[in-house]
Amino acid sequence: MMKNKSKALLMTLCAVLLVAASVLGTMAYLTSTDEVENTFTVGNVKIALDEAKVSADGTVNGNERVKGNEYKLMPGHTYVKDPTVTVKAPSVDSYVRMKVTFNNAAAIIALCTDPEYADDGPTGVEDAFPLIRMVKFVEANAAKWDGIIPDSMVETEEMLGNAKYFVKSGDTLTYYFYYTEKVGAPTADNKLAVLFDHITVPDWVTGEQLEKLNGFKISVVAEAIQADGTGTADEAWAKFEAQG
Repeated sequence: MMKNKSKALLMTLCAVLLVAASVLGTMAYLTSTDEVENTFTVGNVKIALDEAKVSADGTVNGNERVKGNEYKLMPGHTYVKDPTVTVKAPSVDSYVRMKVTFNNAAAIIALCTDPEYADDGPTGVEDAFPLIRMVKFVEANAAKWDGIIPDSMVETEEMLGNAKYFVKSGDTLTYYFYYTEKVGAPTADNKLAVLFDHITVPDWVTGEQLEKLNGFKISVVAEAIQADGTGTADEAWAKFEAQG
């Protein structure tokens, strides 16, 4: 009889163990899952360059902004020319510069040489005469730009010898002007300070000199390169030239 009780107890214990095993085998652990999703957009640098639309005599003609104008040159006359750079939203921080190129270099230098001092011989700044005699810089904005903005003849002569600021190639003169701040446009277009807004033909110019300027152009080009990852402004522009 005792033997039967032991067997029954054993069977009962086994049953309990089986139940326990069954319960443990189906138990679910408490868990939680979350994730972070990274979205990448492409940064960009985008600029625009325009100027006021003018009539042939250089007076403003309406509110339209255009990519170029045609002028009828006359001695002593002043013409509106206000090339304006706008960094477009949502551009990343960038370095910006303008290149101002005069063609007919020999003729325009002769035209911009004051006859009163023509016999004095070379002064070392002849290549800057188009800027000195013709371009009307906006004084209030000049500090925003780094370039040959004549106020010191010694400094001008030094800058003419530096390819960062000036290049003479064939019959063209190209002057470089660098915006002195990094420029960004995260939420709205960013219009930069205007460097110059008029050009003037010297009053001593003769009709014969003007005839030699047939096809004369003043070309303005705006350029920009991202600031992040390109180093200093000088290093960035070196990279700009290298990839060009």
